[in-house]
Amino acid sequence: MSDPRQLLTGQQVADAGLADWRLVLGSLRARFTTDDFASAARLARRVGEAAEAANHHPDLGIRWGRLDVSLSSHDVGGITVRDLDLARSVSRLAAEEGARADVGSLQAVEIALDTADAERLGPFWAAVLEGTVDSDTVRDRSGDLPALWFQGTEAHDEPRQRFHLDVWLPPEQVQRRIDAAVAAGGRLVSDAEAPSFWVLADPDGNKVCLCTWQERG
Repeated sequence: MSDPRQLLTGQQVADAGLADWRLVLGSLRARFTTDDFASAARLARRVGEAAEAANHHPDLGIRWGRLDVSLSSHDVGGITVRDLDLARSVSRLAAEEGARADVGSLQAVEIALDTADAERLGPFWAAVLEGTVDSDTVRDRSGDLPALWFQGTEAHDEPRQRFHLDVWLPPEQVQRRIDAAVAAGGRLVSDAEAPSFWVLADPDGNKVCLCTWQERG
C-alpha cells in the first residue's frame, strides 16, 4: 500500500496474518507473557527502541510477567500499514526474548449509554469524567478509563435500562464467552446483528453486548 496514512479496514487487518495480534475496539492489540517482571520490562525497553526508530509509538502496559501492546495511528484515527509494520517488529522482538503471545485474553470494555439526546448529555459526562466529547463518545484525557459511547435510541419514558457494557473481543473468542455466560445462568437475547455484536442478558435481564470488528467497514 503506497500511502502509509491510509486507513485499513478490519478485514485488511485480519488478512495481514498477524498471529499475535487482534483488532479490538479500534486498536491493534497483543499480550505477551514472560517469566518475570524483569523480562517483561526488558521486552518493553526493546519495543520502545523499535518504536523510536520507526517514529511510531504504541501504548504499553507492564505487569508481572506480562506486556500489553496497543497500536493505532492517532493522527488519522485508525489502523494503517505503520501499525502492521510495527506489530511485526514487536512480534519478532517478543520471539527473541522468549515471550509468548496470549490472544485468548485480549479484550476491551466500552460503556454504552442509550439515549435519544447525546448532545444534551455529552457535556455533563465530559465534566464528570474530566474528559472530552468527540461526536458521540466521551473519553478521559489520560486514556485510562473506558470510553463512554452514546448509543442512539428512540425517546422513551423511564424506567428502562440505559447503561450496558460493550465488551469487545476477537471474533473467535465470542462463542466461548456466550457459552460461559449461558452456563452461568444468562441467556442469549439476540444474534440478529452478528457477527457485529450479540446481545446477552444476566438472570435479572441486565444486558451486555459482545462486539467485534466484523461487518463494521
